[in-house]
Amino acid sequence: MTSDLRSFYPEIEPFESGFLDVGDGHVIYWERVGTKGAKPAVFLHGGPGGGVTPAQRRVFDPALYDVILFDQRGCGKSTPHAHLEANTTWHLVADIERLRAMMGVEQWLVFGGSWGSTLALAYAETHPERVSELVLRGIYTCTKAELDWYYQFGVSQMYPDRWEKFIAPIPEDERHDMMAAYHRRLTGDDAAVQLECARAWSQWEGATISLIPDLQQIENFGEDHYAIAFARLENHFFTNKVWMEDGQLLQNAHKLSGIPGVIVHGRYDMPCPLHYAWTLAKAWPDADLHIVEAAGHAMSEPGILDQLIRATDRFAGKNQ
Repeated sequence: MTSDLRSFYPEIEPFESGFLDVGDGHVIYWERVGTKGAKPAVFLHGGPGGGVTPAQRRVFDPALYDVILFDQRGCGKSTPHAHLEANTTWHLVADIERLRAMMGVEQWLVFGGSWGSTLALAYAETHPERVSELVLRGIYTCTKAELDWYYQFGVSQMYPDRWEKFIAPIPEDERHDMMAAYHRRLTGDDAAVQLECARAWSQWEGATISLIPDLQQIENFGEDHYAIAFARLENHFFTNKVWMEDGQLLQNAHKLSGIPGVIVHGRYDMPCPLHYAWTLAKAWPDADLHIVEAAGHAMSEPGILDQLIRATDRFAGKNQ
């Protein structure tokens, strides 16, 4: 540890991995890292449709944690790829419970960032007795206001150059509802149009998640296999308002009572405005909110990463 900022824990390989048939034609990939029998945890990736990466394993001290990471339905190594049927928030909540039962633990720490924070909140409010602690980054409650801010008017004013590329595949007379216009193309039969739109949708996100845009990250978001799953799944979930009432997660925050938590949020998070993390912290007194100055949305930004590792260390009883 430096005097101010933590770096990732060393690279770590899974000690166990496999595929779980969750029904409805879906098979999800999972992996387990750390030390078997140590403090149990589950990592919920973003998107929807992002999939797990080796870097995500490294926010946990492998000597102190036993962590399951998994590719949510339709993305990463899970099959069928980019599949939308039987793929909702509540299917994913049920999948998390299947993984907990497979692991054989009564409770576990739940870690989620961005869409992962949405899913973590949905899971914790449904199964509060199964959650020992919550570590959340980049709070996204998926209200209409949040979706409009990112996909219609708001971030467009901050990134006009990137916004121009996002709207380019959509005719002018359809731009009043960008999510619907993209939905028609991402679920249409024209494979070339689908891929063009998948790249544009995904690269809009890649270009706006860090305070200082990372050109390589933008390119990575546009990789064909990744972009198709990311764009189709994200648009599918958001077009369907993640199968919740508007504001449901914040209205049900009282169900988190008694669950210790840490919320980490960048001051200049473009996809996920800080207001919603602030509101959640007010409704959930058991959580500590850390606002990271000079940071955007990405987990990899130094100040955000520092606070996330401090949180996982704290809940493992390290340095106390």
